[in-house]
Amino acid sequence: MNIQGKKVLILGGYGLVGTAVCRELLPHEPAEIVLHSLRAEEAEEARERLLVEAGETTLGTAHGNILGLVSERERLDEIWAHLRQLEDHRLPEFVLYKLLADLRPEIVIDCVNTATAIAYADVYTTADRLWKHLAAGEPDNEAAADLLSALYIPRLIRHIQVLYRGMQDAGTGVYLKVGTSGTGGMGLNVPYTHSEEKPSRVLLSKSAVAGAHSMMLFLMARTPGAPITKEIKPAAAIAWKAIEYGPIERRRQKVHLVDAERRPIGDTFSTHDPEAGRETDEVLTTAYIDTGENGIFSLEEFALLTTAEQMEFVTPEEIAAALVFEIQGGNTGHDVINALDNAVFGPTYRAGLMRHWALERMTELEARGETRSVAFEMLGPPRNSKLLFEAHLLREAFGSPSAVRAATGEQVSEALDRLISEQPRLASEILAIGIPILTADGELLRGPNVKVPGRAIDETVTPEKLEKWVEAGWVDLRPTNCARWVERFFAIEREVALISESDTSSRHLRGHNFWPNTIQPGKLVGWILSAEEHGDRVKR
Repeated sequence: MNIQGKKVLILGGYGLVGTAVCRELLPHEPAEIVLHSLRAEEAEEARERLLVEAGETTLGTAHGNILGLVSERERLDEIWAHLRQLEDHRLPEFVLYKLLADLRPEIVIDCVNTATAIAYADVYTTADRLWKHLAAGEPDNEAAADLLSALYIPRLIRHIQVLYRGMQDAGTGVYLKVGTSGTGGMGLNVPYTHSEEKPSRVLLSKSAVAGAHSMMLFLMARTPGAPITKEIKPAAAIAWKAIEYGPIERRRQKVHLVDAERRPIGDTFSTHDPEAGRETDEVLTTAYIDTGENGIFSLEEFALLTTAEQMEFVTPEEIAAALVFEIQGGNTGHDVINALDNAVFGPTYRAGLMRHWALERMTELEARGETRSVAFEMLGPPRNSKLLFEAHLLREAFGSPSAVRAATGEQVSEALDRLISEQPRLASEILAIGIPILTADGELLRGPNVKVPGRAIDETVTPEKLEKWVEAGWVDLRPTNCARWVERFFAIEREVALISESDTSSRHLRGHNFWPNTIQPGKLVGWILSAEEHGDRVKR
């Protein structure tokens, strides 16, 4: 993509890499760069720092927790917002979605260390606390809520859902993520830890979330309508932002020197003991290197970290240059999504040949048993089974697409309703897998268990709910739905008619020979999922 004249949103623009990315972008003259940070003052500080280099590019700011909600909620409401099914009308509740909807950036560069933010909720500590309460027979609601809040995968999935929908609705064309390996490129023997464990479960959780994050982005990159998606994943320490001499701070608090006297160890020991020593007014002051989000290190800590066979390091400018080159269509060899794309084992020619033989053999067995093998509701969701059985009933009642096209919705409805009355075995096979049948006159055939709605107990039936359930997984024999099927066969006919009879090239996947004058439910529903519901595979 050409960067000139484009609007760019940098998530984490205050950070080490975010600042370097902004500087790398400015010579390419984007129309506007919006620097986002968690806190408003950080975003403004980043903007002030970069104004002198901005030239004709407008520098804007934005702030907020991109993993959070726009307005404060009760604790349980906030937790439930990340665990429940995501509905369209709830998208504006999320900070990230609102940010994207308001700004409508053409390019999004995400420099937030998402894996760290999610994994450092520390499911282990919260689980330990809840476990102690449960073991003592004293359930604790607050501890249970903390554990639900700390669950990594639901948080990550919700983040990706909101990100994808936000960029899709905003018309974003390119999304680049600066990811993490979680251990700075070290292995399971990583000697740096965040607890007494080695390696720390929390640290390894960051790597696990980072890996899951990459796979979610891999899926987004394979989604029609999604932005071009790339990820640069540094596997070394990132440094540096500044080298200074001054007061040392930990978590925004100055570190004070301590006066202490010798005393016996004693029979007990506490990590916090105000009587053991006295903090003085003098602040620890010395030389340090600021590595941005990873904090500040002493001279010797930095020497240890970056020496041979340890983490070593990569500069933020190198990462920024790679990001901008990838935006412009270059290939740095560092895009993790592209690497996954080239490494995964996709469909094969051999499997394509064997698919034909498998279908032939199953067709032979169908004929031998005088049965039809339509759906077992193991592929899921129930909508697939519903569509397959509706197509199967059309096959049994009409035999060919041309016969369906010659009928009206009312005529199709009457024929299908008559079919299941005259051949109750057909209905029984549908009901056996938990798919109800709504008859032509709106009455219901069902078995003892149904798949849709899930886990309903005495739920009130409303017209809106009923239509939602039918769409999700009930065979629908009403005239309106049958008319949809008639229109589908016309749509296929129009699609084929656009292809010249003389065109025998490899250009068209579904040419004249693709659709015989017989109804094949699997092929037909595959077309519906691709053409109607946009559930097609990008990588073929």
